Amino acid sequence: MRSPRRWSVVVLVVLATVLAFVSVLALWANRQFLNTDNWTKTSSQLLQRDAVRQQISGFLVDQLYANVDVKGQLEQALPPQAKPLAGPAAGGLRNLADQGVNELLQRPKVQQLWEAANRLAHQRLLTTLEGGNDRVSTQGGTVTLNLGQMLGDVATTIGLGNVAAQIPPDAAQITVLHSDQLDAVQSGLTALRGITLVVLILTFVLFAAAVFVAERKRAALRMVGFGFIVAGAAALLTRYLVGQEVVNSLASTASVRPAIADVWDVSSSLLTQAAQSTIAYGVVIVLAAWLAGATRVAVAARRGMAPFLADPRWAFGGAALIVLLIIAWGPTPATRKPIGMLLFAILLFAGVEVLRRQVRREYPEATFGDLGHAMSDRFAALRGRVSAGGRAVTSRVSGRHSDPASPAAAPNGSRLDQLERLGRLRESGVLDDAEFEREKAAVVGPPVVTPPGA
Repeated sequence: MRSPRRWSVVVLVVLATVLAFVSVLALWANRQFLNTDNWTKTSSQLLQRDAVRQQISGFLVDQLYANVDVKGQLEQALPPQAKPLAGPAAGGLRNLADQGVNELLQRPKVQQLWEAANRLAHQRLLTTLEGGNDRVSTQGGTVTLNLGQMLGDVATTIGLGNVAAQIPPDAAQITVLHSDQLDAVQSGLTALRGITLVVLILTFVLFAAAVFVAERKRAALRMVGFGFIVAGAAALLTRYLVGQEVVNSLASTASVRPAIADVWDVSSSLLTQAAQSTIAYGVVIVLAAWLAGATRVAVAARRGMAPFLADPRWAFGGAALIVLLIIAWGPTPATRKPIGMLLFAILLFAGVEVLRRQVRREYPEATFGDLGHAMSDRFAALRGRVSAGGRAVTSRVSGRHSDPASPAAAPNGSRLDQLERLGRLRESGVLDDAEFEREKAAVVGPPVVTPPGA
């Protein structure tokens, strides 16, 4: 039966894992929907997707034809005998316009207009949600994405630049927020900003409390690592399931389904990054707990690192190098922020100090000479196993039935050296007791049985 303290640790880790999952979602929503730079970057990435670009070009062309009498403009330009061709020409021009606008949206100037329109729309959205200011009122409560300037470029592209000034100012506008949604979204904004930091702090507090109250600290630390991994995996699964529901509910026709899927894929990319980062942190924690464990590989690893950890210059210099490499790499959003890297550096240096103290207790007299001997012993053991395997193969091929793992007895001098090497390998954790006895028997050879009366 588990002790009450053990159950307390399990409950704390489970609660912290749930909060970690909520934290990942809250951080994503905060960064994606409340950060103008991220919003603008996402809009730029959307324009790189073919399916999204096709839908935007179709929308712009539809808006142009809805606000400009293209047929009438062509009739004015054509001679009297050709005026009946204005209708077919307008239809044919529409097909060419779809292709031309798609290419136009790939040009840097138009993409800059797209980014500027999205940045302005997001700034107005946040201003509206926060109650407005002197220039933006919340009375109307409707926030739109204005693509009017891009619509003028579209008219110029298809040869109707002379009517660009006639396009109404409210043309080519995409509604981002309706007035009847304002109260609900304002409440959501207040809740999101309030819980993100609180939930994140509670997550770390509960994980730390689980390790603190645990009798077996290393086992609790391993549970914490798996908690991070589960939270990140749950966030990825949620992204997939919600994405399927969003695409199925919004895709009214099969033609718009790829565009909606691309929009969800791009807009939830920060969620993927946050979830993957959470999993990576969990893996690091699990590896740290394993390195401090009693497995044969972990013991051998600590013995190999003992000379380096004994010298603070090597230990903390290596940790500082890791921090600098991560700063240069910046694999996650947290590693690209000063506060995130400061927290990571503090935890890393604390972990190195804990490992140094453990290794000093286990190998108080470790030197680089011992490391050289251990490496040579490992290579010798590896060569011995390879040689034994080769002798086994040779024996099978030649049809002999002798034991290939029993070599001829070595001379006394080399035999003692081999026995000393085997003893060091067992002490360092490379060989367990059964492997030591087997290798020793191979070195010493079978016992000599003296017949009775000899």
